[in-house]
Amino acid sequence: MSRSGGPVDRATLEDLAAASRILVDQGVFDAAGHVSMRHPSHPERFLMSRSLAPQMVTADDIMEFDLDCNAVDPQGRNGFIERYLHGGIFRARPDVMAIAHSHSPSVIAFGLSNTPMQAMYHNAAFLAQGVPVFDIREKFGVTDVVVSTAEKGAALAEVLADKPVALLRAHGMVVVGPTLPVAVFRAIFTDVSARIQHQALALGGPLAALDADEGRLADVVNVQTVGRSWDLWKQRVMK
Repeated sequence: MSRSGGPVDRATLEDLAAASRILVDQGVFDAAGHVSMRHPSHPERFLMSRSLAPQMVTADDIMEFDLDCNAVDPQGRNGFIERYLHGGIFRARPDVMAIAHSHSPSVIAFGLSNTPMQAMYHNAAFLAQGVPVFDIREKFGVTDVVVSTAEKGAALAEVLADKPVALLRAHGMVVVGPTLPVAVFRAIFTDVSARIQHQALALGGPLAALDADEGRLADVVNVQTVGRSWDLWKQRVMK
């Protein structure tokens, strides 16, 4: 059994639990979906809820895993099958401190078609870096499309590369960030931007989406001011 990365303060665990409930409240998660964060004291460990509907997650449900996705002290609890998605990205991306995975209906069409997801407005500026699509068939053939092994997690991380968002064909999306609030912000506004793009495409004509330079500049501001959104969302779910 792997050794723990050390104690984690209660406020951090509460924030991770709140992140799950925020993503439900904002329509990104349904009964599925999960969010994780790197251990604040040990980069080779990460924190994630036990397998549970995200609306129900509390601080007491948070488990610690190593990057091979082994639970450090399971206490009879089961982790999510797709914890390998998180472990693979944390291993490949030392800059990533938090990850969210959802099955948001708004994004799925972009993983099925040749129409790329674009940054529709400033809150979704990070999408201007490009949104790759992970098609699990390319390496693993016919599967249940679930990222359920270390090999599949590593393959997804390779497709994500240095981007903040990747789509999973016929499955959903994965979003990463340098902090937990930023990852939550990006997950929410990926969903919002996708819905706006559907509307804009229905209107017809070319899209005046943010280009890469606009996206880079706007994302700096978003990261700096994310606390305002985080505080509001957290207050809503902690009532």
